[in-house]
Amino acid sequence: MGVSLADTDLDDDNDFAESHEINVTPFIDVILVLLIIFMVAAPLSTVDLPIDLPTSTASPQKKPDKPTYVSIKPDLAVAIGENLVKRVDLVRSLDAMADAGKDRYIFLRADRAVPYGELMDVLEILRSGGYAKIKLVALEGVPDAAAQPAPVKP
Repeated sequence: MGVSLADTDLDDDNDFAESHEINVTPFIDVILVLLIIFMVAAPLSTVDLPIDLPTSTASPQKKPDKPTYVSIKPDLAVAIGENLVKRVDLVRSLDAMADAGKDRYIFLRADRAVPYGELMDVLEILRSGGYAKIKLVALEGVPDAAAQPAPVKP
């Protein structure tokens, strides 16, 4: 509650008149602290598993609002989003998600050091679990010169 010290009425036996204005300074301080907290926390929420993806020259497609990423790390561990899961629990974990549905797209990311057979094993687990809409994820750009096949001479 604020108080006005203006000397408007000397006959009130030195009683101060009450001011009915809201003091917004503490409110602004709280809002600025919350703003700083969100500015610091927002970049931290986008941290993802470090996977060295191969590049592709295919045209990028629109990504859904809440994509479901299944990642194969270089040590052959499988993760849904950032949560590591066992391969035998992969389909069960996908079914338990909030937006569960066999008709959604699963974005499969594999590190470039992952053998082709391991990638196919995970694809087979997903297919046998009923997930037929699978998209492979790669980095956008021109592939490395070493990864390009040698031109065939006629």
